Amino acid sequence: MQKYPFQINTKILKLTAEISELVGHMSTLNEAARSPQLRRNNRIKTIYSSLAIEQNTLSMEQVTAVLSGKRVFAPPKDIAEVQNAYEIYDRMEELNPYSVDDLLSAHAVMMKGLRDDAGEFRTRPVGVVDSQGNILHFGTLPAYVPQLIADLLEWTEHNDNPMLIKSCVFHYEFELIHPFSDGNGRIGRLWQTLMLSKWNPLFAWIPVESIIHDRQSEYYRAINESNQAADSTKFIEFMLSAIKSALLEVADVSQLPLKPKAEIREQTVLGYLSKHDEISNSDVRKLLSVSAATANRVLNDMGDRGLIYRFRKGKSWAYKRI
Repeated sequence: MQKYPFQINTKILKLTAEISELVGHMSTLNEAARSPQLRRNNRIKTIYSSLAIEQNTLSMEQVTAVLSGKRVFAPPKDIAEVQNAYEIYDRMEELNPYSVDDLLSAHAVMMKGLRDDAGEFRTRPVGVVDSQGNILHFGTLPAYVPQLIADLLEWTEHNDNPMLIKSCVFHYEFELIHPFSDGNGRIGRLWQTLMLSKWNPLFAWIPVESIIHDRQSEYYRAINESNQAADSTKFIEFMLSAIKSALLEVADVSQLPLKPKAEIREQTVLGYLSKHDEISNSDVRKLLSVSAATANRVLNDMGDRGLIYRFRKGKSWAYKRI
């Protein structure tokens, strides 16, 4: 069986454990996450974000209007991309994540009316570029694409590593092969979501694509660093961080109890302080993959509860354990 190089390091193990704990709590406490309105909102965020990465010009409000059947003044191509993406995301439950035929069918829907070769592997060489037009690498020669995709799907189905890790490896290797003339990014992100949703249905409604959109430069940098290392470790680290952030965002919106949201963050901060004398807002942002405002809220809440205390360090604040 084909081998795909990557290393399971301490960071990957830590992120995998944290995500698994979050998923476990959210699976039992996610009545709010089952709300049709929340699911629809998350699906809209997913579609908007995945297409925005590919330079679709529609705003979140316009995407919402299109999916509500309202008239939107925008390029017909961009409107068609939204409609196509919604259709295939809505049909995810029908798809087998390890089927080449289903992969081609999904591409046919995603690129319907946009490409003459929708639903077909590319027949010409292609260069892969980032959002600024910089060449990241050249895709696999077209003659090898069908077999490489079949091998990748077989490996993902049968390899013994956790699905969280395998889905990231698939995503990276899929983009490396670049099997289609267009739509590879959106299909790769869809397919990782599909794989994760078969592992746990919660992932069908977690807008991981939204985090990728927010960190688009990091997304491409992780791909580029993995390309240079000929090893997908950096990409796995990035994607697991994005998945964790997406779960925490949904936990916030769903107003879940303490355990999956505040306590996990709290434990992470206290764990850091068990090895370091102090912690800053910047440290918390990196640890928890959150915004500066959220990091500040976490630190203030812990201070109010008597777990840490704040002191002035230069022009900013730092925190120590009491």
